[in-house]
Amino acid sequence: MCGRRARRGCCATCPLPPHWRAPAPRSTSCSGIWCAALSRRCGCARRRADLQELTTVFRSPRRRDCDERLLVLTAVGVAAEVVHADSEFLLQVPGLDAPYAIRHLLQYEAENRAPPPPPPPPRVYPHAWVGCVLYVAVLIGVAAALSGGLVRLDAFDLGVLDAQRVQAGQWWRAWTALTLHLDGPHLAANLCAGVWFGYLAARQMGAGTAWLLTVTGAALANLLEGLLGPPEHQAVGASTAVFAALGAMSAYSWRERFQLPQRWARRWGPLIAGVILLGWTGSAGEGTDLVAHVAGFAVGSLLGATAALPRLQVLLDRVPQWLTGAAALASLTVAWSCALRS
Repeated sequence: MCGRRARRGCCATCPLPPHWRAPAPRSTSCSGIWCAALSRRCGCARRRADLQELTTVFRSPRRRDCDERLLVLTAVGVAAEVVHADSEFLLQVPGLDAPYAIRHLLQYEAENRAPPPPPPPPRVYPHAWVGCVLYVAVLIGVAAALSGGLVRLDAFDLGVLDAQRVQAGQWWRAWTALTLHLDGPHLAANLCAGVWFGYLAARQMGAGTAWLLTVTGAALANLLEGLLGPPEHQAVGASTAVFAALGAMSAYSWRERFQLPQRWARRWGPLIAGVILLGWTGSAGEGTDLVAHVAGFAVGSLLGATAALPRLQVLLDRVPQWLTGAAALASLTVAWSCALRS
């Protein structure tokens, strides 16, 4: 039944005064559904010829889906009906109302779209402690060998990162300097930090891959510092490797989940957290080599992001972790062999 008042008239069955009624249609009166689901103006404002030109705006094998959208269109004043055709249900509206109906249906779909599923949990590699044990064994073993006189007495000087000698071609100092420390507290600090970040990186990338990226990234950072720094610059310590592990871990996590649908804070969170940790732990203390720490983090980030590329990740998964770990140890062994023979 139409409302009490109408701007342009109602159907012939409405109980309105004669001067309010629209002329009765020539054919049969409006069906119930067209009087119930009116246009945006109250009353049967559409002519019968327009109502006969129906357009399908939605189809589904389930009637419930069409009924839900029928209610949506009815709420905004669009006449519509559900028709069963073959094996599916059709939601039809007058042709003139089709654009308006489609716009509201799209808005309804956007508002009721299911949220994307949460990203899959990151893969966790076992036996991360193995790399940490070898890291501790290498640092303590080198310190014991030098302090106990098991190698040349000038071995410490042969392994120091000396920019002048690196620029002269002694590239191996970029690796050997990672295993040297000035005193006990210096060694203990790098042992604790290296074990912590190395363990986390190994859980994420695998023990062998993580330590290969850590050693390689730290050595390349030392090499850049030696080649580009002043000739009088000298440095020792595994802190460059510590921040290379932090950078590799942060960039690997960022790049591995970069393609997943997520908010910007979650997407860039690993890199932001890595930079915060770099500033918090890498700039404190007297005599801190800030350039080496930043360089280690930067080179480690580059290597970590590269290792997380889908194609390269598939290749790395085929390489046994013990083999990549052995490559990291081999690089240090070759470097010390070159140093002791120089």
